Amino acid sequence: MSKMIFLSGPCVIESYENLRRVAEDLKFLATHPKIDFYFKASFDKANRTSLESFRGPGLKDGLELLKRIKEEFDYKIITDIHESYQAKEIAQVADVIQIPAFLCRQTDLIVEVAKTDCIVNIKKGQFMNPNDMQYSVLKAIKTRGGGQATYEESKKYGIWVTERGNSFGYGNLVVDMRSLVIMRKFAPVIFDATHSVQMPGGANGKSGGDRTFVPYLAKAAASVGVDGFFAETHFNPDEALSDGPNMIPTNNMQALVEKILKIQEVAQ
Repeated sequence: MSKMIFLSGPCVIESYENLRRVAEDLKFLATHPKIDFYFKASFDKANRTSLESFRGPGLKDGLELLKRIKEEFDYKIITDIHESYQAKEIAQVADVIQIPAFLCRQTDLIVEVAKTDCIVNIKKGQFMNPNDMQYSVLKAIKTRGGGQATYEESKKYGIWVTERGNSFGYGNLVVDMRSLVIMRKFAPVIFDATHSVQMPGGANGKSGGDRTFVPYLAKAAASVGVDGFFAETHFNPDEALSDGPNMIPTNNMQALVEKILKIQEVAQ
């Protein structure tokens, strides 16, 4: 069985001290023989609910901090992109460039990321039919010289898709586990266990959520079958500057990961 991809880290870069503390807590992932680990943090949260919400240090300073983490811990890095012009600079540090969910149809953004040597991780929009994500995948594949949106082609050209739930009424998301099966026909699928419990705009000008449901959704996804998981974490989620209600405390991560691995081994 191939290694399980695992993307984890804080939602946003708050400070180098906090970033390093989380990186230190995740060493067990980087050294786990069954896991292909990527450290995740955003240099900018460009789609915050409120203008007053913390966004991060920005492109230049944020990439410098991620570079320091990469050099000190020898971690592979994943981070978000928001504008096409950022692709080349991000690619100098990151191993995976992530297309945010709300931007998953943006052709120019996908094409510019696909022109780099990085893996392209396209998050499925909360508004998207999972089957239609094949066309976003195909934009990246064609840019890299491929011709079809199949699982094999996507794996060959380094294209992933990530499920993070579907809009359901106002301020809530629901995960349809059928999406994992549908999208895995045309790309390796990552399940985002923490954003799937988000309640967008549900906390008086910022997003809320309920992290207690993360283990249940993650275990369900493992039983269905996915290529990897995305789970944001923080040593003190209640004090985090972004997405705190959804994030898993770092001291709870290892137990969750081991449960997921056991389920995947049985399911496969």
